[in-house]
Amino acid sequence: MSILEASFIIFKLSPFYESFGKRVVKSPKYFFTDTGLLAYLLGIEKPDQVARDPLVGQLFKDLVVIECLKARANQGKAPNLYFFRDSNGNEVDILFESGRDLIAIEVKSSATYRPDLLKGLKRLRGLTPNIKQSCLVYAGAPFVFSDGIKALRSDQVDQVFAETEVPSK
Repeated sequence: MSILEASFIIFKLSPFYESFGKRVVKSPKYFFTDTGLLAYLLGIEKPDQVARDPLVGQLFKDLVVIECLKARANQGKAPNLYFFRDSNGNEVDILFESGRDLIAIEVKSSATYRPDLLKGLKRLRGLTPNIKQSCLVYAGAPFVFSDGIKALRSDQVDQVFAETEVPSK
């Protein structure tokens, strides 16, 4: 794994557990930096095979995590990307640490909104007051929920990090 990471073939996403106590998962997650390579390794040869593949959600998640990584790298900044999962299975796919604030991002490959897509984000909001912003990145249309959670497409994920920039004088 360390060779794949050093070769930039995979990216290690560490868990965030600073203020959540002992009941959080502390093992990292790994994501392919090239979703084309991942598709090849899964035997996906045509675009129409992706939607039918049982791992379409993981492919989509890899794509979004790497887009987040690229957005931070393009700003010349450290990734500061994490994930959260507790022992009860509650999970948020990406946490971005900006100072003392956290931005929570849930990733779903679904093109249709369902209330259960926000379960992890709402659970995390109840655990910490440091959540500055919550986003759902999915394959559907962008909009903002009444409670301030933003729904974005995967090609808009860089907007999350653009908003955290401090304007220059």
